[in-house]
Amino acid sequence: MSTDAAMMETRSIEHIPEAERHGRPFSLFTLWFASNFQINALVTGAVAIALGLSFGLALLAIVVGNLIGALFMAYHSVQGPRLGLPQMIQSRAQFGYRGAILPFLVVVVMYLGFAVAGGLVAGPALADWLGISRDLGIVVFNVVVLVVALFGYRLIHAVSRVISVLSAIGFVIIFIELIQHVPANYHGSANNLATFMLAVSIFVSWQITWAPYVSDYSRYLPTKTKGTVTFLFTFVGSGFGAILIMAVGALGAAINGAAINADPIGFLGHRVPAVAGLLIFVLLLSLIPASAESPYGAFLTSLSAISPGNVLHSAKRSRVIYVCGFTVVSLLVTIVFPNNILNNFENVILFLLYLLVPWTAINLTDYYLVRHGNYDVMGLLRKDGPYGQWNIKTLVIYVVTILLEIPFVNSSLYEGPIAKSLGGADISWIVGLVFASVAYYFYARGQAVIGEPMPSGE
Repeated sequence: MSTDAAMMETRSIEHIPEAERHGRPFSLFTLWFASNFQINALVTGAVAIALGLSFGLALLAIVVGNLIGALFMAYHSVQGPRLGLPQMIQSRAQFGYRGAILPFLVVVVMYLGFAVAGGLVAGPALADWLGISRDLGIVVFNVVVLVVALFGYRLIHAVSRVISVLSAIGFVIIFIELIQHVPANYHGSANNLATFMLAVSIFVSWQITWAPYVSDYSRYLPTKTKGTVTFLFTFVGSGFGAILIMAVGALGAAINGAAINADPIGFLGHRVPAVAGLLIFVLLLSLIPASAESPYGAFLTSLSAISPGNVLHSAKRSRVIYVCGFTVVSLLVTIVFPNNILNNFENVILFLLYLLVPWTAINLTDYYLVRHGNYDVMGLLRKDGPYGQWNIKTLVIYVVTILLEIPFVNSSLYEGPIAKSLGGADISWIVGLVFASVAYYFYARGQAVIGEPMPSGE
């Protein structure tokens, strides 16, 4: 078998048999550290300063939001070794075989949004670095990401291991330079609880948007992998990786928010002229793991929505066709999109928060409190499986939760009446998590014997 053949993933959404399980949980740390320790997360950290927080309060919001959000995404990661399935296909147990298409659609839109965001950041930087046009820079970046996504699981992990080290070195150099230039008179313009809560919501959302990804990258680990170990490596890699890089973003925004908004990679790279070219190269590299996860994850999620039997036996060809199509769409959208990075990030991330919170609450409640990890794994892959076609009550809970969140929403596109009465504080994610978890638990406990073992399908 050639190296390329060994590297290219042959599986798609089917269950990973024990004979093909491999790797160690530490790979989850490098993957999620690299996925978070990148320029898009840096831009997200800058949003806290753009909202008007002082650097100290921005840093506190970054820590609180990421640690809370990482709890949820890391609990999803535990599901991978146990079930051996991609993340989103597990939703059939809660929503039904066809009903799960609704959250599938939401997640595919999320993948597209982050693919576009990556191009918006990389395009201007590549244009400046290579002396080409912005649009051509976007094309070059998307081609590189496309190659990694085509190979799939193994290459994404391998790239993440290398880039996590290079990114850490590059950002340490940038941090040392930035810390010397923090304005002594910068105190923020909106240091209040409402703005702080809005910032926390953004950082919680950053982590929860990883939730639809996580089992995709832990499902190849051996079944015997301890859940606590899977959880900790995912939590630390994702949570602390994001905290460190977002702190750099907040620092950079306090120095020059306009430059971060216009071209964050160019601004940061040129802070150290002697190695500017190398720094820009490293900053561009930092985008690759997370950017490759978007078309790869979108492929798995879209295939989960249809899952015809013939596709399962042609994973390579199916991935090539889908990932190329996805990249073309995201490329075209990126080219026509305005380059207002900070506002775009805030709007996209908060929008995703409102839609993903009900799903993550329902999924985790079902896994940990209702079925205790016991599922008919092969039944999740069958149209005539035990979970039915449509679970109308779960779909109602999902939609009602989103409707309940709306009055608590605060974004630049819309501010709900309750958010206004709270001075602009956005607590929609708290309302969504509590309502969806409680409502689903009391509904589901009447439908299944809690803790009843279900056949694994091995």
